[in-house]
Amino acid sequence: MKNESRISISNRSLTVLRCSIGIIYIWFGMLKFFHGYSPAEDLAINTIHKLTAGLIPAQTSILLLAIWEVALGILLLTGLFIRKLLLFLLLHMFCTFTPMLFFPDLSFKVAPYGFTLVGQYIMKNIIIISAAWVLWQTAPIRTKQITSLAE
Repeated sequence: MKNESRISISNRSLTVLRCSIGIIYIWFGMLKFFHGYSPAEDLAINTIHKLTAGLIPAQTSILLLAIWEVALGILLLTGLFIRKLLLFLLLHMFCTFTPMLFFPDLSFKVAPYGFTLVGQYIMKNIIIISAAWVLWQTAPIRTKQITSLAE
């Protein structure tokens, strides 16, 4: 039997955590609306091109990514639909690691441990994944109330 210890986290701390991730998502997403402002623009376009087998044009892909990131950020700030939102956040995070597989020369000086600046930029997302796990564990589970017509 597991002996899990529980700690108490204040709602204020969770709100700060959620909002800080939201601000990062909005900030990084907004940069992608303006060509040349995001240092990850080319990497994102090339990764999406590879993930979609070139089915989505470059300008469309970066626009869709910008919308996705800003929407995640806004929803994080509002605190709405947290569990559903975190699933989309984790999907996004999974995709951010794919350049390490697709473009190892951009991610590593010496694979698998000697990161380039791009590799470090990708690896820092482990912090966001960990924070998302905390938010998932503390998010209220909404259940639908089924009421009887006889009541």
